[in-house]
Amino acid sequence: MISGRVFFYILIFGKYLAHGSGQDVSCSLGYFPCGNITKCLPQFLHCNGVDDCGNLADEDNCGDNNGWPLQFEEYMSSYYKKRSQFSFNSNTSECLIGSVPVQCTCQSLLLDCEGTNLRAIPSVSSNVTLMSLNRNLIRKLPPHGFKKYHDLQELYLQDNKIRSITIYAFRGLHNLLKLYLSHNRLTFLKPGIFEDLHRLEWLIIEDNHLSRISPLTFYGLNSLFFLVLMNNVLTRLPDKPLCQHMPRLHWLDFEGNHIHNLRNLTFISCSNLTVLVMRKNKIHHINENTFAPLKRLYELDLGFNKIESIPPIVFKDLKELSQLNLSYNPIQNIQVDQFDHLVKLRSLSLEGIEISNIQQRMFRPLKNLSYIYFKKFQYCGYAPHVRSCKPNTDGISSLENLLANIIQRIFVWVVSAVTCFGNIFVICMRPYIRSENKLHAMSIVSLCCADCLMGVYLFVIGAFDIKFRGEYNKHAQLWMESIHCQLVGSLAILSTEVSVLLLTFLTLEKYICIVYPFRCLRPRKCRTITVLVLIWITGFFMAFMPMSNKEFFKNYYGTNGVCFPLHSEDTESFGAQIYSVAIFLGINLAAFIIIVFSYGSMFHSIHQSAISAMEMRNPVKKEMILAKRFFFIVFTDALCWIPIFIVKVLSLLQVEIPGTITSWIVIFILPINSALNPILYTLTTRPFKEMIQQIWINYRQRKSIDSKGSQKAYPPSFIWVEMWPLQEMPPDLMKPTLFTNSCELSLISQSTRLNFYS
Repeated sequence: MISGRVFFYILIFGKYLAHGSGQDVSCSLGYFPCGNITKCLPQFLHCNGVDDCGNLADEDNCGDNNGWPLQFEEYMSSYYKKRSQFSFNSNTSECLIGSVPVQCTCQSLLLDCEGTNLRAIPSVSSNVTLMSLNRNLIRKLPPHGFKKYHDLQELYLQDNKIRSITIYAFRGLHNLLKLYLSHNRLTFLKPGIFEDLHRLEWLIIEDNHLSRISPLTFYGLNSLFFLVLMNNVLTRLPDKPLCQHMPRLHWLDFEGNHIHNLRNLTFISCSNLTVLVMRKNKIHHINENTFAPLKRLYELDLGFNKIESIPPIVFKDLKELSQLNLSYNPIQNIQVDQFDHLVKLRSLSLEGIEISNIQQRMFRPLKNLSYIYFKKFQYCGYAPHVRSCKPNTDGISSLENLLANIIQRIFVWVVSAVTCFGNIFVICMRPYIRSENKLHAMSIVSLCCADCLMGVYLFVIGAFDIKFRGEYNKHAQLWMESIHCQLVGSLAILSTEVSVLLLTFLTLEKYICIVYPFRCLRPRKCRTITVLVLIWITGFFMAFMPMSNKEFFKNYYGTNGVCFPLHSEDTESFGAQIYSVAIFLGINLAAFIIIVFSYGSMFHSIHQSAISAMEMRNPVKKEMILAKRFFFIVFTDALCWIPIFIVKVLSLLQVEIPGTITSWIVIFILPINSALNPILYTLTTRPFKEMIQQIWINYRQRKSIDSKGSQKAYPPSFIWVEMWPLQEMPPDLMKPTLFTNSCELSLISQSTRLNFYS
């Protein structure tokens, strides 16, 4: 006998040890255990579709089934233990309810009249147990219309045109278990209308026009389990106890109404309630004791409301709560100890909420929390003990990397190198080029400096991506709030705006030269320097203005990991949104329109001159070359800016923009102009190519001469005619004696310009 007891205790103790060896594995913050083996994995590997544990423990419990799914599953399992599930199939069972309407079908004791255009309740034998009358034309339920159907258990009346139900319509239905009245036109339910439905468990009144309800409406529903009043027009709940005639009510759903507040007396009699859904209402205030009577509540859904503040102790009595949804409310502040009393909470949804005072202390008491949902993935660092934290990425960054996509991580260096090298090369080449137009050269060097800053910006982002590699979530929030992120973002805006303004200035110079060649609008040195200085001052102002007023702009540059203020999503600061729109849809869009119009006018002007100047050689060929050049300049500008314009317009229309779009814009689209400007404005121009060709020819000649020991060759002088062909025309062509009138001079000028631009 003693040996038997010893064996029993050893068995129990062995099971305890076996259980503790796996489940009680102590993992570091940010990691979770792999079931029954002593292995821990980082949070982001949970449910990623890969067996990282080796025993599939990291792929278990991927679905958040807490709250109503679990309650519903428990209810249905007990429900189907009592009742078998039927299907409408007249070939497998004969009809046992006598004669039925011709358009209806019958199987055993089930009557199906779905979609048969019935206008009244059909008359069949009293032993029917299920009656499906949905999708018909019934407008009214008369008194005692179902009185003889004492055995009826399920009645489906959804998708009719029912406007009113008389108070005696459901009299005699003592065994009814389910009643569906969804998708009708009900505006009011009279008190006592369900008086005889003592065994009713399901009452679904979804998508009607109910504007008010009274506790007396549900008189007699002593066994009601589910009450669904979704998508009506209720504006308030009764001041009296709602559940006083529904003592067994477990599930109450008011989703999609217009309820403005929750009162203390409303749920005072709902002690058995386990699921309360109030999402998609207009609730803006909650009293401290609103949920105090709901001591058995398992799920509370308050998502998509207008709640701005939560009383500190509003959840203190919800000891059994497993799932809480507060997502997409304009909550300004969450108390540090707001969730301390929710000791059994397993799922917490805070999506769409900007938590300015977030800290680990908020979630540390939630020892059983398995799922948490935030607005920003970087908030996951404040709940490192939670097994599943979403989102894992904002499309730009992820839990482990500043740049989530490996293609982005590679190309940020490629684009940075191309941008920096191209612009630095042009800057270094300019002093060695003998150009008669020094003013234009000054503008080009200024443009290259601005574009080079874009390469520096991408280089810094790539450097910080390497610095935070594998553990970005630990630094994400601090990085986006840091002065480094502010400076890097302002550098990107400075580069972008100065480049846009310089391109506009260069385009207007060309436009004036081509379209108005004889106006006294040629640039002077003082004027050009003044314009360039003003452009840079304007760029500095636009870039650093958001850093001067934190209250108005908030964290203007810290909305994402790459610190670029595209603001394609809803932002906490209305001022930041307006400022971003003013830059991208104001200044930049106006500049783009000016560039497109100017190049179109230039080409049209030269085309007209080519038609008039018959003495020109191959005018069509030269026009095609010119057209291609203008097209590529405008095309690259459009390729860069049109996607940004589209994103900004969509964001203003409240269209959700994925974060991946922002990352592709910043790394691939935005630097297009910065990378291609050196090619378009310098490296592919005719004088530059001729200079390179002549240097190569001279090099070969010098090498040939040196090999023969003869005299040295000297490179010829080159004149790079870039911008003002009228100014650089040969002096003999400008003598008045060669031209009889100004028309000939204009034609020669247009011809010269065509030769230059092609």
